Amino acid sequence: MSKSAMPLERLTGESKPTGAEARPLAMLVSEAAKAVAPLWPISAFIARHPWMGLEEQTFADAADRLQQAHGIDLYPPMAVFYAAMAKGEIDLVFVERRLQRWLDNKPLPVRRQEAERMCRALLWNETVPKEALRLPELAELAHAAAWRPAAVRTAGAALHGVSQRLDQQTVKWCKLFYGSNTAPWALPHRELGFYGAWRRLIAADPALSKEERKRLADWPHDGEEALRQALMKLGVQEEETAAYLEAHLLALPGWAGMVVWQSRRTGDELRGLIDYLAVRLSLEWTLVAPYLPLEREDHADIGAALSLLAAWLHWGGMTLEDWRNLSGKEQRARLAFIDRFWRIDRCHLWLEAWEDTYEAKLKEAVLAHQPMDETKKAAAQLLFCIDVRSEPFRRHLEAAGPFETYGCAGFFGLPIQTRALDSDDAHPSCPAIVAPQHEINETAALEAARPYRRRRDAFRFVGQTFKKIKQHMLAGLLLPEMSGPWLGLHTFARSAAPAWAGRVVRQAEAAAEHKPKTDLSLHRHGKDESSGLPIGFTTEEQVQYVKQLLVNIGLTSSFAPLVVVCGHESETANNPYASALDCGACGGAAGAFNARVFAALANLPEVRAGLAAEGINIPDETVFVAAEHITTVDEVRWLDVPPLPAAAEAAFRQLKQALGEASRRANAERMAKLPHVGQTPRDPVAEAQRRAVDWSEIRPEWGLARNAAFLIGRRKLTKGKDLNGRVFLHSYDWREDPTGEALAGIIAGPATVGQWINLQYYASTAAPHYYGSGDKTTQTVTGGIGVMQGNGSDLLAGLPWQSVAASDRELFHAPLRLLVIIEAPSYYIEQLLDRNEEFRRKVQNGWLRLASIDPDSGAWVNWEAGRLASMQQH
Repeated sequence: MSKSAMPLERLTGESKPTGAEARPLAMLVSEAAKAVAPLWPISAFIARHPWMGLEEQTFADAADRLQQAHGIDLYPPMAVFYAAMAKGEIDLVFVERRLQRWLDNKPLPVRRQEAERMCRALLWNETVPKEALRLPELAELAHAAAWRPAAVRTAGAALHGVSQRLDQQTVKWCKLFYGSNTAPWALPHRELGFYGAWRRLIAADPALSKEERKRLADWPHDGEEALRQALMKLGVQEEETAAYLEAHLLALPGWAGMVVWQSRRTGDELRGLIDYLAVRLSLEWTLVAPYLPLEREDHADIGAALSLLAAWLHWGGMTLEDWRNLSGKEQRARLAFIDRFWRIDRCHLWLEAWEDTYEAKLKEAVLAHQPMDETKKAAAQLLFCIDVRSEPFRRHLEAAGPFETYGCAGFFGLPIQTRALDSDDAHPSCPAIVAPQHEINETAALEAARPYRRRRDAFRFVGQTFKKIKQHMLAGLLLPEMSGPWLGLHTFARSAAPAWAGRVVRQAEAAAEHKPKTDLSLHRHGKDESSGLPIGFTTEEQVQYVKQLLVNIGLTSSFAPLVVVCGHESETANNPYASALDCGACGGAAGAFNARVFAALANLPEVRAGLAAEGINIPDETVFVAAEHITTVDEVRWLDVPPLPAAAEAAFRQLKQALGEASRRANAERMAKLPHVGQTPRDPVAEAQRRAVDWSEIRPEWGLARNAAFLIGRRKLTKGKDLNGRVFLHSYDWREDPTGEALAGIIAGPATVGQWINLQYYASTAAPHYYGSGDKTTQTVTGGIGVMQGNGSDLLAGLPWQSVAASDRELFHAPLRLLVIIEAPSYYIEQLLDRNEEFRRKVQNGWLRLASIDPDSGAWVNWEAGRLASMQQH
């Protein structure tokens, strides 16, 4: 509602900050870094919680801080709430209930009746009527009552044009240093680190004037010393330093997040951030030095005070005389009260009412009585990822035959990094919050692999030759003439007949990359030289990993003849965000490798013997089979199918027949939700397959959009119930978990990943211009690490607009915080909250919501901040 004022009131060029030695610079950098989150490269674009460093504050307080200090809104515009209300997604009963609860719990500067009247008016109005702003003496009274302290602004932001130029310089150097190491022209002096390389090269940068380069001639060669000197020359006071550094990190949060991720890989996060800030602030001082010292702006919050005072006079039933009769303290208290309510609290109330409405509908669906036939023995049991896209497919598959489905994290509890056949690189195939403990390699017999390697090498040779010619200064001039007709024909075919051309391309790629039958390094033998991780597992580790997953999902008896371990991946064309649609639990990769490893482990005789000793008896005739769910087309593809006994073979044939019908129904349901499709197409499977290969398709699938809840419990709670593809379903039976250890593991792992996914979608929807990545059609992949808009923007950390919105004016994703629901007795929940302080903080501070279902009574219990506070007191 108001612009921030410049706080640097003592910008005296060479003056030393007061108390500069009071706190170490590294500590201040660490404090500032809480406002940014690590950003993984585009090849492993996994969900990230953009505010993970701010969870010590409540969600509303963090929103207030970011809005006041940096102009970043954590709540969607009021128009979004009104649109949700018009569609029946917000019940006004819950709005009223939340308002009354808020008024009951907040200290009010006026009588309750007066405060309630004001808040009701502010709930429904964006601005004060113009006539209320024309009252005489209003400006004078507002100036006298102005109270809001000025927010910290950087020196570059205070000067027109400097901030944009500083961002351009920062982006340029980040692209050069953090871009792919395979670039034809590598940045010199990379071994010196970001700041060291920049310091060696900046003297030759033609983008700076001669005078600007001269200012840096004697600049320190150490990054920390350079940052300290830049702060001193800019006149930043010690008490302002953390906020000042935070403002610089939030100026380009994507590149700052990439620095955090890269630095964590090397084990020295602070050094990377210090180097980044040293480069940025050194450049800032160079650009603003001629204008120092800068004058402080003291009038920025008068506009806000003017509107707030007019609101009190218009809706609060006050006259100018009434206002004058208040003391200065009372005036400021009233202005602060409705300022916070108007900017933050009313949005929070609307958000809570939206969440309450969804929770009420979900509660009704889950608790609705539905007679189930529990006597029929399952022909096959399938383990799916908890991904919300699996919910409709599981529902349709269970309706098609005697099949049971279970939900678990798609890495199947295996903390591994995987190395594909002949690959030089290993990929962490577990959630970002889990460190790989083992490496699993893919190998093949020499004779079987030889034809594959010949095909692969031939295709790689053609590709590398094309790339070298393109990058060569002279040969690149001939490339359009040589390749133009072929690439033109390819472009025409992909555009005019996308389904046919896409299939041809996919078939050609599959033929070239078709691997021979491969083996997995399941048994321990040595360590990987680069990572130091053991290759394979010991027998004890094999048993424990299989046991842990089976216990977690409650599958410890009554095994079917066929158990399918089903990973998942997405198939799209021309999509930089392809990994965002794959398995987040597998580090943004497909889940096939993990599915193969787990199924193979569960079939080992020594593992089954170890499980039997632990009380889990898997019949000899039960076979585990690895498969993969292709979410774009809702199809299951088989990966490893070992020889099957008669019962398993019969179940396999029955399942294959049912999968076709389940795929058709799931695709029909999903196609109806996609814009520009209209009614369900005549052949929904063909339409889904076309979208998967069409390189012009900006929305081949919705991904995890509209995710809203994470249910941990037995399948019988939700079986046969349409949850609209909005719920993560993790199987859990509290009776198999007497210590609560399995529940704690689910909360610490899968539920946390679910929260990250939820808040990434939330941020990309509520604040798309800051936390999203804009329009897919204008994105540019840079340096092999990320996406920008154009060639000089921030590195975009969130989801494209097409992933969360049906059109420019209509959202598809509902920005709701994740609701975690646990089917377990209340004392299980109390024990969990008591032992897991991090999870308790997430619930208590509103970063996710928590409910539980009593397995005996069916009672639905809400665990809100007030209930947690009363627990803590006892």
